[in-house]
This record gives sequence, C-alpha cells and structure tokens, in this order.
Amino acid sequence: MIEIRKVSDKKGLKKFVRYVNELYKECEQWVPSLEFDEMATLRKDKNPAFAHCEAEYWLAYRDGEIVGRIAGIINHKANEKWGNKVRFGWFDFINDVEVASALVKTVEEWGKSKGMTGIHGPLGFNDMDKEGLLVEGFDNIPTIATLYNYPYYMDILEKLGFTKAEDWLQYKLNLGNKVPDKIVRVHEIISKRYPNLRAVTFKTKKEIKKYAIPLFHTLNAAFANLYGYSELTDDEIKVIVGNYFSFIDPRFVSLVFDENDNVVAFGISMASLSTAYQKAKGKLFPFGFIPILKALRKKNFETIDLYLNGVLPEWQNKGIHALYYTSMNQAYIDNHIPYAITNPQLESNINAVHIWNNYDIELYNRRRCYTKEID
Repeated sequence: MIEIRKVSDKKGLKKFVRYVNELYKECEQWVPSLEFDEMATLRKDKNPAFAHCEAEYWLAYRDGEIVGRIAGIINHKANEKWGNKVRFGWFDFINDVEVASALVKTVEEWGKSKGMTGIHGPLGFNDMDKEGLLVEGFDNIPTIATLYNYPYYMDILEKLGFTKAEDWLQYKLNLGNKVPDKIVRVHEIISKRYPNLRAVTFKTKKEIKKYAIPLFHTLNAAFANLYGYSELTDDEIKVIVGNYFSFIDPRFVSLVFDENDNVVAFGISMASLSTAYQKAKGKLFPFGFIPILKALRKKNFETIDLYLNGVLPEWQNKGIHALYYTSMNQAYIDNHIPYAITNPQLESNINAVHIWNNYDIELYNRRRCYTKEID
C-alpha cells in the first residue's frame, strides 16, 4: 500500500530534501546537492521564482518508510509560451512502478485542478535548476549543475506513458595542447569582420560582477526560444549570482562586448567541484566546506566544467562563439587542464552542438525531458 503525503512544513521539507541521499548512498556516481541550497530553492519565502510559479511537494510512504518523492511546479510565465503544462521535478523513487505511478498521478491531478492539460519534466522552476532525466552515461560522474538518476527511472517513466520531448547532450572534450585550428581561423575571420567586437578576460571577480545582470539578460535573449525556457527576472538573477559567484574563477570567464560595452556573448566555466561535493555529503558544516574550498583553491585540476554560454540572437550563426572560446580554451591549456565537460545543450540546437565537432570529443551523457497529456 502506497501512501502519498503532501509536504506541509519545514520538517517535512527536510525529509523531502534528504531522502535522495539515502536512496543513492551506495552509488559511486552520486553528487549530492548542498542541503541549504535545495531548501532555499524549494521555499516560497526564499526563491523569487514563486512570483510567477506555484509548487507543491509530496513524499511516498510504504510501511512507514519513505520510498519516493516528487515536486509539482506550474511556471505561469513559461506556460504563456509553451502551453499549459505542469512540471515535475525532484522525482526520485525506489525501483517500483507502483511508487512512481502514485507520485506522477498526484502531480497530474494537482495540475489538472489548476487547468493544466499536460505534464513534462524533470524540470525545475527555471533553467538554472537541475533538469532532464539521465538516459545515457550512467557510469560518469555528473557536474554539480546536473542531475543523476538510476537507469530504471527511464524504463518506468516510459511504462507510464511518457515520451521524449527534448534531449540535452553533454560532451567530454580532450583539450590537447593547442586551440583547434578551425576555432583559431574562425576567430581571426570574425575579428577582422567585426572589429567593433572584443573578447575580454578578467583578473578579479570584482571586475566581472558589474556585468552579472547584463550577462544574464544576454542569456535570456539567447535562450528565449529553447524548449521550456523561462526568462529569469532580475530578482532570480541576483539570487543566482549570490549563490554561485564565489565559485567563479576569473581565469576561465570571457565576455564579448560591442562598441557600446553591451554583452553580446559570453562563456563561463569553472573547475569541477563534483568530487568535492561528494566529500561534503550535502552539508557545508561542520566540515563540508573544507573539500569545496580546497577544490576552489587548487592550481592544477583535471577537469573544467563549461557552465554557461550564450550569444545574442542578432549575433548568432556568425561565428561569434570563437571569440570567447579561443581565450577560454587557451586559459585551459595554460593551466594544464586536460579535459572539459560541456554544459547541457539541446540536441535540436544544432548550431550550438555542432561547435564541439572541432574538438576530440566523446558523448558524456544524454538527458531527456519527458512529456505526456493529462487524462
């Protein structure tokens, strides 16, 4: 007998957040999120996305023990563009179709009561939250910004009638000891063709910080037509900057400006923190901050994560990406970093995915957004 209980207080929310660490405690690939970060994302009084979102959370119990969890989210702003769909996220469960079905049906019924006609996910409040069910690459450790799940999730979702909406792809790049010739050639051509554009690198976080809001405005424009994208508000941007700015290493950031100092393109990358997060086990204190701090201070590391990048629509498909990739790629080489993991990019975003063909690459993982109509 499966019992579904709605999370109604802070104590219940802590159980909701902590359940997944119990489920994955024997999984070598599991990278726990920081508990305080998860709590802040899910709390209405902490997450500014609730200005245009509704959300409810549920836990599944069997014989008094938690056996699954799920969040239902309605992003009204995104739905204006993408249709009346309820999102599901934070979806984790034991290998039991009955448990998964009960959780999904709960979200469907809630969504239907709110006028929703479809359901899709895993998705969060916005695209800065972890999204996309892992369907390929189960042996690889994810980046801290991406989901991991057991292979049986995919099989069970498909048994429940879900089908593919979109896939996100991530690649592992073998950086070698020089910037790829084609990237260099494109960089030279673009620099001559558009002399008003300049790629800028930075020495301090303070130099970058004043461009944080404009940078995310560029992101909003660049991602506007990508599946399910929800435009970030300034309040959401401020929270994101506050949460993640301390992780940024100026060496691995490049912004492209026009003659009026507008950010027309950008690339942000940072040292992989996945192993450090595993050691922290979801908690900064009393000792979890130590491996994270050590990882941030390391001079030499094996893997860099390409965190975010984007180009304004009017500059897309013109090779502008070569301006910031050249400087970032050279920084990786100068710091003896052998590998990079790309950020998730939609398979249908052919121009973005095609960039990696200039490198020695292998598919690192594939994530999928599933969808179905609500009966």
